[in-house]
Amino acid sequence: MHQIIKNYFPHLSDHQMEQFAQLGDLYAEWNSQINVISRKDIDQLYTRHVLHSLGIACVVRFRESLPNTPGGARVMDVGTGGGFPGIPLAIMFPKTNFHLIDAIGKKIKVVDAVVEALQLKNVTTQHGRAEKVKGKFDFIVSRAVTNMPDFVSWTRNKIRKDSYHEIENGILYLKGGDLTEELKPFPDAYIYELPDYFEEEFFETKKVVHLPL
Repeated sequence: MHQIIKNYFPHLSDHQMEQFAQLGDLYAEWNSQINVISRKDIDQLYTRHVLHSLGIACVVRFRESLPNTPGGARVMDVGTGGGFPGIPLAIMFPKTNFHLIDAIGKKIKVVDAVVEALQLKNVTTQHGRAEKVKGKFDFIVSRAVTNMPDFVSWTRNKIRKDSYHEIENGILYLKGGDLTEELKPFPDAYIYELPDYFEEEFFETKKVVHLPL
């Protein structure tokens, strides 16, 4: 099943593909103990979770090095749940720094176990709320943890001012459905339609919303 990743991202190294391949067994094992992925979705892990997370990689390539910054870009994944989109993105961008946060401790326990098994040196985790996180990030990523106005209120002051990517620093939000009303307060939001990148039926209404902040 992990071959679907190679179909869309043929440049991945053997090591990266091995890491992606390990996700299936890791999540199957952990999900039997702590339910971080719905039972009906675990068989569709690579399409509905891994590839969906990598929709963000279709929109931006995180920088491997930045001026006056140790390492590459800094990305925070808010409400990471079982590690999505943060873990697939951390495999895709091994020189980008990812900070994965969730308010539910047992979910972070699963994330920590997966990070350790994959030896992802570019990932840190935190049990808590986004408002309590210290530091600034180039991007904040998430998969539909709440409506955009609330999400912006949690994260607005966490974005660093200097932009070094082809798109401005801000939020990259994986969402589905009609977002017209939700995005009315944010005229600067730009929507990337995931069917433009992925052909699977699952992505028919899925989007990446980029909101510069």
